[in-house]
Amino acid sequence: MNMIKPRNSIFSNIVTMTHRNLLKTLHNPDNISDVIMQPVIFTLLFGYLFGGAIAGSVQAYLPMLVPGILIQSILNAASGSGQQLREDINAGVFDRFKTLPISPIVPLAGQLVGDILRLLISGMMTLLTAFLMGWRPAVSLSTFIVVLLLAILIGWSISWVFALIGLMVKNAELIGSLSMIITLVMAFLSNAFIPTDTLPTFIQMLVKINPVSFAVTAIRNILKTGTWDANATMVLISGIIIILIFMPLSSFVYRKRG
Repeated sequence: MNMIKPRNSIFSNIVTMTHRNLLKTLHNPDNISDVIMQPVIFTLLFGYLFGGAIAGSVQAYLPMLVPGILIQSILNAASGSGQQLREDINAGVFDRFKTLPISPIVPLAGQLVGDILRLLISGMMTLLTAFLMGWRPAVSLSTFIVVLLLAILIGWSISWVFALIGLMVKNAELIGSLSMIITLVMAFLSNAFIPTDTLPTFIQMLVKINPVSFAVTAIRNILKTGTWDANATMVLISGIIIILIFMPLSSFVYRKRG
């Protein structure tokens, strides 16, 4: 009697697709530079160029700068999700995936799960660079881990937003441009890099409603006090809500239009 070979589980298929996407990232200098070089360059540039002007010295500026650079770097890494998805779709790779005996959601999930490692590397490079510059917050290692995980959650939730953009916009270069504009506006129109009390009233209003400002404030408070507060809880809940909205929405659009 011939035995019918069962399908692989969705979990094992996602792991395989995640491995494939990580290899693609590692072999593409453009994809890896934004998670390794960008956090290092921005931390060094902002620290040494603006530290004296904003806070009086680099050491005094780092406690303010590091949370902002951490969120900005992770957002930048997350923004690559949509462009990479669209490049694969336009190249016909996803058409080949559709012929395989796997769940339709596996290719999309593999890309987004792989992004977690990209976000982790980006966050670690930011913290390592700041540490080498002399940043020494008086918190425990567990607090560092909590901060990094919270930042990764924020970035991963935004990855699903960029994934949806990648599924809806047909031009990969346009997606890259839109992603860059969105991340730059969100990062610089926030409290990530400068004190906001001297800004015009209208700009201060925009800064206060910017999600990046909430995330940066939460991480600053954790690194300063070593405790979890209401700001952090709000950021955590917001990230989960974004995932719960955009994960099924991206999955639906992928099945219909991918």
